[in-house]
Order: sequence, then structure tokens, then C-alpha cells
Amino acid sequence: MNLRREHVVIFTILVTEVLGFSLILPFLPFYAQQFGATPLVIGLIATSFSFFQFFSAPVMGRLSDHYGRKPMLVLSQLSTFVGFLILGFANSLWMIFLSRIVDGLFGANYTIAQAYLSDISDKKERSKIFGLSGAAFGFGFLVGPGIGGYLSQYGFSVPSFMAAGVSLVTIFIVLFFLPETVKRPKGLKFNGKIFHFGDFRKFFNNPEISPKLWQWVAFIMAHVIWVSTFSLYAQGQLGFGPADVGLFLTYIGFISIIIRGGLLPKMIDRIGERRLQYIGFVSILLAMIASVFITEKWHAFIIATLFPLGGGVVRPIVLGEVSRNAGENEQGSVMGVANSLGSIAQIIGPLVGGFMINYFFPGSVGLVAASIVSIGLFLMIREDKGE
Repeated sequence: MNLRREHVVIFTILVTEVLGFSLILPFLPFYAQQFGATPLVIGLIATSFSFFQFFSAPVMGRLSDHYGRKPMLVLSQLSTFVGFLILGFANSLWMIFLSRIVDGLFGANYTIAQAYLSDISDKKERSKIFGLSGAAFGFGFLVGPGIGGYLSQYGFSVPSFMAAGVSLVTIFIVLFFLPETVKRPKGLKFNGKIFHFGDFRKFFNNPEISPKLWQWVAFIMAHVIWVSTFSLYAQGQLGFGPADVGLFLTYIGFISIIIRGGLLPKMIDRIGERRLQYIGFVSILLAMIASVFITEKWHAFIIATLFPLGGGVVRPIVLGEVSRNAGENEQGSVMGVANSLGSIAQIIGPLVGGFMINYFFPGSVGLVAASIVSIGLFLMIREDKGE
């Protein structure tokens, strides 16, 4: 696997992006609770971000195909920066909502970064490259949640402003260190059809891409339901506070780095991508089943080992398959569709998780996530049998 200077730069951008988000992740539900938010309302906060991401991801992806990755990355990072600033100044629940809406409006950072990686990577290397991008994601989670959870004891605005500062750094990295990979076609004009559901129809009708997209939906839906409501689950079932949540997420980041950055390329060569995908889905399933029954804080680290192990192999492998089966001039579009599907999951997932905790019991989110992961396994088996 050949790494270029551009790989290092984009990985650095991903680290700083995730670092900014992960700084606010441990305390955001507790922040909202200060203003009287219920678990269902907290789910709506997460949903508001994802609702706008659903529309912005394919738009930004297609724009980056035509006008370049660099200007679209800068625009998306500015949106994230402003969102964190609003969160830092928030003194009411509506400002927390506004901060997430502004971030979601143009904040398609990950979509464009994935398209950029596709531009500079060979097809056969893309699962490994996406795995390394996941390691960058994991490194951000290794550092961010612990810092965010610790700083929250001095006020929730402190980590919010720090996240804004981190986002500002990424803007300068893009401006000064990231070369453009897209040749802008002459005479291209923007028209109102740049976002259309034809992309979804095209890729879901493609017999090579469609099964992978459905497996992606199953994975990301289960992942989002669990992650988006983990703070509330841990508070209700295990008595976690912001610092405990930060420690837990830090451990997940540590495992993610080991899996995605160190072990994944070797495991792909030794075991093969398809077998690893099965292992990943089973690991997530076991973690979700265990979450229903654990009652002690230290039990959570069993989940924190199995869950990132599964996600660390499923995410890059499925995305790599999706990318390989799309045309070279469709990378931004297909990554936009994949991330829009993720946004749909992030719209539905927090509402489902918040509803379950609000009206049932904390461990019920694990039951729902386990059921959806089981569907992903079924889809894999069905595809392998050629049905």
C-alpha cells in the first residue's frame, strides 16, 4: 500500500475534524438536559443535524466532482466552525438546535474527504485506505472525548470553543497543504438539478453496488442507534456522567486505531475482506446483545472492545466495495449517496434510540441495534448465495 503526501494531509484533516466533533460528543446530551430536554428531544437534536446532512452530502459531493474538492472542503469546514461557535454561546435549547443545524447545512467534510481519497488511491487499495482513514477517525476519538469530558466540568462552552478552534485549524490545512485533484470542466454551469434522486435510483439499480449499499444501511443504522444514545443509555443503566462517557469513547478510539490503522491491512491480506465483514457484523451483534444485560461500569469495556472491532472492519470494507464498483467520475456522487444513507440513519436512529429510552428501558436500544445487525448478516448471506 503506497501512501502519498496527500494521504497524510487528508488523514490529518480527518483527525482534526473528528477531534472537533468528539470534543462535544460526551457532554451534548447533558448540556441539553440543563435546558429541560428529554431523551426524545435529545434525539431530535441529533436528528436536526442529520436531516440537513441528508440534503447537503450529495449536493456537496456532486459539486466537488465538478468544482473541486478543495473549495467544497473549505465551505463545509466553515459551516462546522460556525456551528461550534453557536454551541459555545448557547444559553437555551433552541441555540443548541441551531448549532447542529448550521453544522449539518454544509458540513459534508467526510463525504468530500472520502471522494478525495478515491481520487488518489488505486481501486484495489481502497478498502485499506478507507481503513486508514478510519484510523484517523479513531485517533480523533482517542483524544477528543477524554478532553471534552474533562473540560465540561469547567462549563460546557469550554470544549465547544475548543472544538471551534480545532475546526479553524482544518480550514488552514486545506488552504495551504491540500492540492486539488479535480480538473474543472469548461463552461460548466450550476443548475437546480444538481441534487436529484436519480443518483439513488442509479446506484440502487446497479446489481454490483446495490447489495453493498443495503449492507451499509444495516450497519450504519445499528451503529447510529447505539452511538447517538450511548450517553443516555450509560447514564440510565450504568450511572455514567460526562467524564465517564469521555473515558469510554477514548477507549473505543484506542481500539479503533489498533484495528483500522495497524491490523486491518494485514487482516485483509490474511483473511480476506468478505470473511472480515462477517466477523465485523458478528462482533457488533454480540456487543449489542451484551449491552442489554450489563449492570456494572467495567462491563461496558466488553462492549467497547467488540463494537469498534466490528465497526472498524465493516465500515471501510463496505465503503471500499461501493467505491470499487462505481466509475472514476462518480466517486463524489456515490460517496455522497453512501453518506446520505448514513444521514438517513442518523435522522431515524437518534429518534428510535431516544424513544426506546424514554418509553421503555436503556438496554432496549441494544435490542433494536442487534435486530438491525442481524438483517445485515442476512443480506450478506443472501448475496453470497446469489439470491
